[in-house]
Amino acid sequence: MIDKQSQRHKKRMERQKAIVDEQVQKADDDKGLLLVITGNGKGKSSSGFGMVARSLGHNMKVGVVQFIKGAFSTGEETFFRRFPNDVEYHVMGDGFTWDTQNLEQDIVSAEAGWAVCKKLLQDPTVHVILLDELNIVLKMNYLNTEMVLKDIASRPPMQHVIVTGRGAPDAVLDAADTVSRIDDVKHAFRAGIKAQKGIEL
Repeated sequence: MIDKQSQRHKKRMERQKAIVDEQVQKADDDKGLLLVITGNGKGKSSSGFGMVARSLGHNMKVGVVQFIKGAFSTGEETFFRRFPNDVEYHVMGDGFTWDTQNLEQDIVSAEAGWAVCKKLLQDPTVHVILLDELNIVLKMNYLNTEMVLKDIASRPPMQHVIVTGRGAPDAVLDAADTVSRIDDVKHAFRAGIKAQKGIEL
């Protein structure tokens, strides 16, 4: 019985490997990607920073611009600032919009943040750029989405851009090469558990 199961499994995996190998062989284009991570679930920024860590493992130079989250320190900021020669780290937000309660200041902060982004997007020595929570900024109309996408499209050809945040506009989804949507299935916060270091902070 086990031998037959093993044989069936082996044949299935052989067929699967043939399909995957063919797809890998066809994927021979090389270009800088625009990746969008959106949705209401937890883990969008975490995913983006995972790619930042992966990039550093390949000796790539990285730029990080954090919108919205500037009012409090995070573990990722503390960690990646340990690599000043490899990571250009900018925190441009003033906190969550429900905390700031100041539309004019939020717009000013977003515009200042985008000025920093434009410099990174024009620098061919920066291989990967993480624009953390940019989707929220665009959703709230603090920045013009068409202008932002134009600047991103004008970047060096091998530069990768990662955009995170819930509520990604349709135009951003359409422009992206890869889109991941993280669902909110269950969250400890709704059970009365505060944000935890290493998990949310």
